[in-house]
Amino acid sequence: MDLRPQDIVVVLKLLASNGNPWSYSKLGEELAMSASHVFASVGRAETAHLLAAFNISSSPARRGPGILPEFPKTNRNNLKEFLIHGVKYAFPVERGGPTRGIPTAEAAPPLKKHFPQDFPLPPVWPYAEGPLRGIAFSPLYKNVPQAASRDSKLYELLALVDAIREGRAREREIAIRELTARIDSQ
Repeated sequence: MDLRPQDIVVVLKLLASNGNPWSYSKLGEELAMSASHVFASVGRAETAHLLAAFNISSSPARRGPGILPEFPKTNRNNLKEFLIHGVKYAFPVERGGPTRGIPTAEAAPPLKKHFPQDFPLPPVWPYAEGPLRGIAFSPLYKNVPQAASRDSKLYELLALVDAIREGRAREREIAIRELTARIDSQ
């Protein structure tokens, strides 16, 4: 089993959802993924112990067709450990040239309040509809800009993960603190 970058995006979306029930197709729509990709991501995340296994005994009468049997709970301790210590090695950042996009890492909320925004080209996920020009910063998954533009909580989580993936020591330290607080509060 190989964990894939989109698996982390799915887990973070589930975390940001505060326990709301999802169907695979609705979750896929929110993340600009197919339902089958979401299904596979949930399975890999369970195998990697980032999500708790489903409770198969949930009554089908209590849920609609395609609804996840029971909302998969994030295994918070494992998720924090992986995001803090493993994500930067498993899914390294690739930088590119100047492009239009959505700010990430230290240029995005919540980190931008901690750092002066005096750099000429901030890190951005390439996205034609993005609000500013910056240096291309590879997102965890190609559809992250679309998903993040639909969900501000998910956007913040992904930006914090990006700061851990490639930030300097101070940026990583603050990102870890912010991310840990968000994971613990869910």
